[in-house]
Amino acid sequence: MMPASFAPLDYLSVDSSLTDVERDIRDAVRVFVRDRILPYVGEWFEQARLPVEIVRELGKLGILGMHLDGYGCAGTSATAYGLACLELEAGDSGIRSLVSVQGSLAMFAIHRWGSEEQKLEWLPRMAAGEAVGCFGLTEPDSGSDPGAMRTSARRDGPDWILRGRKMWITNGSIAEVAVVWARTDEGVRGFLVPKGTNGFRAQDIRKKLSLRASITSELILDDVRLPASAMLPGATSLRGPLACLNEARYGIVWGAAGAARACLEAALDYSTTRVQFGKPIASFQIQQQKLAAMALEVNRATVLAVHLGRLKDAGRLRPEQVSMGKLGNVNAALDVARAARQMLGANGISLEYPVIRHLANLESVVTYEGTADVHTLVIGGALTGIDAFR
Repeated sequence: MMPASFAPLDYLSVDSSLTDVERDIRDAVRVFVRDRILPYVGEWFEQARLPVEIVRELGKLGILGMHLDGYGCAGTSATAYGLACLELEAGDSGIRSLVSVQGSLAMFAIHRWGSEEQKLEWLPRMAAGEAVGCFGLTEPDSGSDPGAMRTSARRDGPDWILRGRKMWITNGSIAEVAVVWARTDEGVRGFLVPKGTNGFRAQDIRKKLSLRASITSELILDDVRLPASAMLPGATSLRGPLACLNEARYGIVWGAAGAARACLEAALDYSTTRVQFGKPIASFQIQQQKLAAMALEVNRATVLAVHLGRLKDAGRLRPEQVSMGKLGNVNAALDVARAARQMLGANGISLEYPVIRHLANLESVVTYEGTADVHTLVIGGALTGIDAFR
């Protein structure tokens, strides 16, 4: 049998390992990104804005909380969800972040730790894009060490009183509900704080040079009174929010591969059409070396993402393995983006091309959901049995 025709952008034929359903989902998201994101995202990035109506469009596409079961969610495989994240971040990290925070943080927290009443109230609307959620864990003085959080919740009769601040919260100012984690006498607990609750407000963080097509906010809780029914009953310790973070990190493993692929595509197209010294720059050995190195990293990242997806679908994916995926794929994507930026020369810093936007975004992706240093120590601890955090 003759082998299938060679596809340079799928160098290792990863596509052949996907199911028909996975390819259909991947293709649907790719078309959405091509039609609704790529023509406009450079302008969004330059203007530091995200059109809120895109959330409902993502809901209609069926990818908000798509890997969750019931309550209006599609219940897809983890691999299919990962492929959606890859295509979204090939468009822009900010769009993938919106979907990750909605589905893997806010919705997952309610789905995993919430009461039946909380699930029925929020999940169908969030899946449809009718309500946006955010996830309040990081604080001004507590990023990599969430156990040092200062936000507190105390009982006052049947109610809870929340006080504190959360920082770098994606979707914060557009969220209809915030999942806020606070220290209590009973351990770390999660609370659902609806928009408009007295004492609760969100203010956007300005002057960002990364993730500009994404809404990032500070949450301020000034003696916010909530009924007992606002507490997530299933989460009783820091393990609650950490489980949510692991879900989001899994999506980043895939998303980083998408950003890297977009940079490789831009560099390959540019190098085969940009003529210098009488011929395309792709004909020079030094540029081919860069392209080969970039293709290696993009394909290696994609294969790793698919492998972790298969492990997750089989119920065998460990947090330490997600850390390796996040660390490896984001660092690889940064290397690809930097090489692509150089190949494009002066055009590499223009928003007419996607490369500088991806490069700037990846400087945030390498930090959030666990910095590269933290994930390095997680891997080191798994290898040696010695916890460097203690």
